[in-house]
Amino acid sequence: MIPDSFVQELLARVDIVDVVERYVPLRKGGANYSACCPFHSEKTPSFTVSPSKQFYHCFGCGAHGSAIGFVMQYSGIGFIDAIEELAASAGLIVPRAEKQRDVQVKKAPLTDLMSRAMHFYREQLKNSPKAVDYLRARGLTGEIAARFGLGYAPEGWQGLQQVFPNYNDEALIECGLLIQNDQGRRYDRFRDRIMFPILDQRSNVIGFGGRVIGNDEPKYLNSPETPLFEKGRELYGLPQARRAIQAHDTVLVVEGYMDVVGLAQHGVAHVVATLGTAATDANVQKLLKLASRVVFCFDRDSAGDRAAWRAMEVSLAHLADNKAVEILQMPGSQDPDEFIREHGMDAFMHQTKNATRLSEFLVRELVKNNPPVTAENRAKLVHEAKPLLQKIAAPILRIQIVKEIAARAQVSQAEVEAQCGLKPLMRNRYAPAQMKQRPAPSSIEHKLLAIVLQKPTWAARLPLGLLHAELPETAALQTIAQAVSHGELAACGLGGMVEFFRGSSHEALIAEMTTVSEEATDITALETMFNDAIVHLQQSQLTAEIERLKEQARQGLSLEERKRLTELLAKKRVPPQGMVS
Repeated sequence: MIPDSFVQELLARVDIVDVVERYVPLRKGGANYSACCPFHSEKTPSFTVSPSKQFYHCFGCGAHGSAIGFVMQYSGIGFIDAIEELAASAGLIVPRAEKQRDVQVKKAPLTDLMSRAMHFYREQLKNSPKAVDYLRARGLTGEIAARFGLGYAPEGWQGLQQVFPNYNDEALIECGLLIQNDQGRRYDRFRDRIMFPILDQRSNVIGFGGRVIGNDEPKYLNSPETPLFEKGRELYGLPQARRAIQAHDTVLVVEGYMDVVGLAQHGVAHVVATLGTAATDANVQKLLKLASRVVFCFDRDSAGDRAAWRAMEVSLAHLADNKAVEILQMPGSQDPDEFIREHGMDAFMHQTKNATRLSEFLVRELVKNNPPVTAENRAKLVHEAKPLLQKIAAPILRIQIVKEIAARAQVSQAEVEAQCGLKPLMRNRYAPAQMKQRPAPSSIEHKLLAIVLQKPTWAARLPLGLLHAELPETAALQTIAQAVSHGELAACGLGGMVEFFRGSSHEALIAEMTTVSEEATDITALETMFNDAIVHLQQSQLTAEIERLKEQARQGLSLEERKRLTELLAKKRVPPQGMVS
């Protein structure tokens, strides 16, 4: 766990304008900055960055958050990775538990070895006419080879000894560059292969893929699992494709390194590849964070059929009603690289536009395997659909697919839902949080929260006992007051408050309020509003108690209650009226 205090320190050290401008050109207009939103396609800028709030908001798609949230959303990475990226840019060291520090210490030298190996392979490519001719024959230019850091592993058994004189270093085995046989002899894992560096989200080299030039087997050889590299979690080409993915709001997923590079050569840059495995849960989660539309591209053969079915199965649990997953099986026997070299970019993009929606693919394959011409086949159709329907995370899409299955099986939607044990679904995590439509808030608690979000330490002055306990604003104010009592949030701005409430039950409320609130420039006026609100609370409580005692006076008041009523009326400066005895 990263301490909240460090998160707040980090947000105090970075400027959201500087952070956003690393990725998106901003234009100043008044107190804020604007741009076309990087998270959806638009021609008129609706994306705003507020330096005073340290907060960004898009009025088109609703994207919003702090500098941390922006890096997470733009880069498609998790909270901790975003913290690490920002901390590195600010010259801060992320505090970690001892175990986590040990992992990082262990990874650092391995990352250095992989980087040195990549530079060695790139130099070898320049000196290998055979490798250069191979890439040219595949239609690749030097520019594309440089963009993806392509290299060449020479034919010798110990070529890496040129860059690593200490060939017996155990770290070379650990990071997968060398192999040691049963006799203890060491040799290079990659020999006579075109080398494709695999990068993490920070563009560190974590592994390699090697493509044989001749006819040897295996055709492709990947780095093994190492402390740096988990092939089921990574996507080849993501750092190079990220901007194009955002521009298209679409990511194409292919099966091979050469497909990624070949498509990029022809102008299709929003492409990544899985790494020698079928699509995994981690892959799909990452892809759906990157874009609204994910298109899996497979060869039209038995292996491609299996891969397409696997991609569909894995995607079901991560679907959202505002996301689309599609399956494209290339025509003929060509892979994407071969197709685009023969037919060109326009023809390839036409294929992607006509990809099969996941829902259509699922129903089509089930019906193909169980033609609903007999009662038995229709029953089997529902039976085989059951585990798939149970996985679907998108509520509305599941209803649509259930209707399709029910129609094919000649039963009702309710009968399919009952037989498959389908329960109502909650909103999926990838769907944007919908703000409840409610009248403009006018409660004192709402006004106080709007002020305290700008000046968190003022929460210590709140008369919490006078707030309406049932309001969500009250719960949020209590949380802030408790944090302040522990010495937290002292230098926290609006962006910091968003991060403080990340993952809590108050997250949507805080995001809504920070989005619509206007930050006060006059601290005196803000404090006057705060004090007036507290006085209003106190007067309201006074009035309520007076009314209660007046009502009770109809049945008679005790001497103590009469005294209390007189005191309250005096406080309220209302002349005492005749009391019923």
